[in-house]
Amino acid sequence: MRRRSFVSGISEFFGVMDSAIRVSNAVRNHAQPQSADLVKLGIDPERFREIRFR
Repeated sequence: MRRRSFVSGISEFFGVMDSAIRVSNAVRNHAQPQSADLVKLGIDPERFREIRFR
């Protein structure tokens, strides 16, 4: 049972990293990131869209 928790923790870590990379790429390309990726990172999508990038 402990092994299963370790594997799910690693899987969750890579999921968060994937979302961070996707959001970073979207911002770099002046595009809006997916709401699901923002939520996974703990960012409110509505508040994020209020940010103005130069």
